[in-house]
Amino acid sequence: MQSVIAAPSPNYNQRKLPIALIVLHYTGMADGPSALARMRDPAAQVSAHYMVEEDGRIFQLVDEDKRAWHAGVSIWHGETDINSNSIGIEIVNGGHDYGLPEFPVIQIAAVIELVRDVMGRHGIGREGVIGHSDIAPGRKQDPGEKFPWDRLAEAGCALVVRA
Repeated sequence: MQSVIAAPSPNYNQRKLPIALIVLHYTGMADGPSALARMRDPAAQVSAHYMVEEDGRIFQLVDEDKRAWHAGVSIWHGETDINSNSIGIEIVNGGHDYGLPEFPVIQIAAVIELVRDVMGRHGIGREGVIGHSDIAPGRKQDPGEKFPWDRLAEAGCALVVRA
């Protein structure tokens, strides 16, 4: 895997559950630097384990053994502390507030590489790679309908192709 750039965030605490999921998000902000600054701002009280820039660079904000604050109020198969049992990956994309731009090919290649690496380290199957919209339906839309789930599925990094 390509080198990961350290960009520590103070926004984390201790895990209470073993890692079983990877949750994919879009940043929903104007650009990567703005999103990175927000996730490193103690006042914002949000973070993720990783952020993948449009050019494919990967930043690590929170160590995987810690609980990043990315899922918010959410539920998956009866579990409500999704922050404790997941790795959060933010993908730089303006999302619905910024016209839902396409995800660059190089960015998705980096996401696939990162997801595959995390899956291998934690024994997470394809069914454990989900979107923020899966765990917070009605509240969250990310990573959005333009996210290329088919490419992740073809790479063995997602369970099904989504519409």
